[in-house]
Amino acid sequence: MKETRSLPAELFAGRTLIFQLAKNDFKKKYAGSYLGIVWAFVQPVVTVMVYWFVFGMIRSSSPRPVPFVLWLIAGLIPWFFFQDGLINGTNALLEYNYLVKKVVFRIDILPMVKVVSAVFVHLFFILVALILYTAMGCYPTVYTIQVIYYTFCIFVLVLGITYMTSSVVVFFRDLTQVINIALQVGVWMTPIMWSMEDLGITGILASILKLNPMFYIVQGYRDAFIYKTWFWQRPGMTLYFWAFTLVFWLIGTRLFRKLKIHFADVL
Repeated sequence: MKETRSLPAELFAGRTLIFQLAKNDFKKKYAGSYLGIVWAFVQPVVTVMVYWFVFGMIRSSSPRPVPFVLWLIAGLIPWFFFQDGLINGTNALLEYNYLVKKVVFRIDILPMVKVVSAVFVHLFFILVALILYTAMGCYPTVYTIQVIYYTFCIFVLVLGITYMTSSVVVFFRDLTQVINIALQVGVWMTPIMWSMEDLGITGILASILKLNPMFYIVQGYRDAFIYKTWFWQRPGMTLYFWAFTLVFWLIGTRLFRKLKIHFADVL
């Protein structure tokens, strides 16, 4: 437990290095293409347009207070961050294997470098969302500031999970494919393109779906942008989310610390 508690302190101490590496990582991903970092935004934008075209034609049984595209964007933006952070964070040690083999380098920061890199794209899409909401007459309110809180929620959740997955994938490379499949299923199990009211989901099935921590975050983004609800007005879901996140953080960081002495030998 002492090592687990010391990790946040180590990450904070190395914040300058983490930010610099994250910035370089973001630039490096698209360094060989003509459009550069533009590609970081093209795919999510196209995805939003496709979902908008397909699901926008389906009439909802329950009226929404904003146009469908705004409702959709509020759900997709956090999912893009979660997906990008999880996939890239899982492969952090594999991609930076040359740093893992350096005895003096603090490899504990590598998963966080990838998650911070994903934050850059996320912040851009939050800005785009604010512009779209304003352009369509849905002006930001004091509730919108909660986006900062929910962004922090995703950040901590993804970081905890990636400490676990990044340490396991070193020994079990197929985990990357397992995660890709899980994300393909997860995007449909999370009410991003649909709502429980639309499908008439109630009872035990609704309770099971709410166990997905991304349910809390997606709902939170919509509360911030659309429904004007504070996160403390959902105390049960808030407590569950942070309990879930804490468990993954403890498991992930302890597993990482336990296995890291073997990383250099395997890589």
